[in-house]
Amino acid sequence: MKARESNWVPLEETVPAEIFKAEVGAWARQIGVEPTAIHIRHMTRKWASCSSKGRITFDQDLLRQPAGFRREVIVHELLHLKVPNHGPVFRSLLRAYLAGDKRG
Repeated sequence: MKARESNWVPLEETVPAEIFKAEVGAWARQIGVEPTAIHIRHMTRKWASCSSKGRITFDQDLLRQPAGFRREVIVHELLHLKVPNHGPVFRSLLRAYLAGDKRG
């Protein structure tokens, strides 16, 4: 995911890690991918990363971000399990999944 921006505004409450991982799992099923592992840890330069072996790591500060932003980061990383680059196919899928989401 893109480099972290310094102007993020944290929520007052943190989403519990179990809820966040459930969000990731729901999106993984919808997209049709299976991450080998989902980790949450401190990251200083980006919101998330995806390894070539299917391990997805999210920054713990993401748990304090609004649902819409969390969704964008989750979908972005999960799509890398299908498309490893940021080319036209990746961008098209990202737009389609985010536009088709009715959760806001």
